[in-house]
Amino acid sequence: MAIYSLGVLTTGTTSGAAAWEIRTASTDRIYILELGFFMNAATASTYGFGRPAAIGVTPTSPVTLIAEDPAAPAGTAQSALAWGTGPTAPTAFHRRVNTPATIGTGIIWTFPRAFIVPVSSSVVLWNLATNGAVNAYVVEDD
Repeated sequence: MAIYSLGVLTTGTTSGAAAWEIRTASTDRIYILELGFFMNAATASTYGFGRPAAIGVTPTSPVTLIAEDPAAPAGTAQSALAWGTGPTAPTAFHRRVNTPATIGTGIIWTFPRAFIVPVSSSVVLWNLATNGAVNAYVVEDD
């Protein structure tokens, strides 16, 4: 198994919409070990992490997660920040957090036994309020 990661700067700040989606391929599931994000602006924000009711459609400029070992095979999981049709809201959230209006404030969520994302599905960092942009990252095992 190989470790993959990716850091992004989110752009979607609209309430009730995905800020970031981590998507699996039709061939592989992933095991998220850690997900973190930190405020890029002084904006009080509320975020949730969960499985969307429906995966986003036609992501624009998806980025494949990067292997931390250069000898590992290319990753298959991708990250999306914008879509033709965005993912829908999770029915329930696995994690939620409020952040104060302080640049650099953030959170690191760890999943000691891994958070499993099945094939052809995704998880989202969801804007529960009109939020600021964040520097976010994910670490996963494939």
